[in-house]
Amino acid sequence: MITSLVYRDSKLFSHNPPPETLGALREEPGVLLWVDLSDPTDDEIKLILDTTFHFHPLAIEDCVSDAPFPKLEVHEDCLHLVMHAVTYSEEHLFKTSEIDLFIGKNFLVSFHRAPLRVIDQVRERFFKSPSTVVRGPDRFAHTILDGMVDGYKPSLESLRLQVEEVAQRVIQRIDASELFPTIVAIRKQLSQLRQIVRPQRAVAHELALGKTKYIRSLMLPYLRDLGEELDRIEAQAASLSDNLILSFRIFLNKSNNEANSGIRVMTAITALTFPPLLVGGWYGMNFVDFMPELKFTYGYLLAAGVTVFGFLGTLLLMRYKKWI
Repeated sequence: MITSLVYRDSKLFSHNPPPETLGALREEPGVLLWVDLSDPTDDEIKLILDTTFHFHPLAIEDCVSDAPFPKLEVHEDCLHLVMHAVTYSEEHLFKTSEIDLFIGKNFLVSFHRAPLRVIDQVRERFFKSPSTVVRGPDRFAHTILDGMVDGYKPSLESLRLQVEEVAQRVIQRIDASELFPTIVAIRKQLSQLRQIVRPQRAVAHELALGKTKYIRSLMLPYLRDLGEELDRIEAQAASLSDNLILSFRIFLNKSNNEANSGIRVMTAITALTFPPLLVGGWYGMNFVDFMPELKFTYGYLLAAGVTVFGFLGTLLLMRYKKWI
C-alpha cells in the first residue's frame, strides 16, 4: 500500500495523490514529499523505488530482503537508513520490524513490510495538523525515529517490573526450581534488548555527526538526543541485568544461611545429647542389681545426675557462646 503527504512551500498541500504523479510532483520547486510503502506489491516497489525515485539497485535489494542489522549508507541522491522498530510481548519476547528510510533533498520514502504503529501515528499527526510547517524531509525522519525509540520504553518498563518482582520474592521466599527459569528468561530478554539497541545507537550517533548534506545542521541536536536516549535505554537494560544477578546472589546467600542454620541446630542437638550418650554408653544403663561394676546403691541416681548436669552444662555453654 502506498500513502503519501505532499507539502508545498512547507505547508500540507495534498494527501495520497495518484502514485503515478509523484515523479512529476518531485520535480516541482517548493514541493516536499513523504511516501510510505507498507507491505507493497512488486509493482508498487518498482513504481516508487525504481521508476519514480531511481534508487540504487543495491538499496532496493536491501529493502526487498530484510537486513539483520541497522546501517547508514550515503548514495548520490539520497541517504539510506535501515532501522528496526520493536514490539514486545511476554510470549514472543522482542519482535523487530525493519524500516528503510530514504532521505533526499525534497523527499522521504519509508519502506516496511509489517504494519508499524509509529508510522501510522506520525502520518496521522502531520495529516491532522495541516498548519504545521515542515521544511525538510529530515524532520519527518526524526519524528519517525523518535517514535521508534519511544517504542522501546514500554518493554523496558515491563522488564523493570519483572526484575523488581523477582527481588521482592527473593526477600520473602521463592522456590529455587521457580527462581532459576524466571531469572534465565528475564536475562535472555534483557540481553536481546541490548543486542537490538546497541547497533541502532551507533547508527544514531553517526547520523548526528552531520557528515551528510541530507541532514540539516539544525536537526543535529535532536539526533544527538536520540542517540543519548538509546544510550540510556541500553544502560538501564544493563543495570536491570546487574540487579537480577544481585537478587540471585542474595538468594544464594540466604539459602546458604538457612542451610548453615540447619546445620548449626543439628550440631547443637548432637552436642546436647553427647552427655546422656556417654554415660548411657559407658554404664549400659543396666541397674538391675544396683551398679554392675561397683555394686553402688546410688549408682542409678549418680548416673542420672551426671547425665542431667552434663546436658544442662552443655546447654549453658552453647547459650553463652551464642551458638544456639
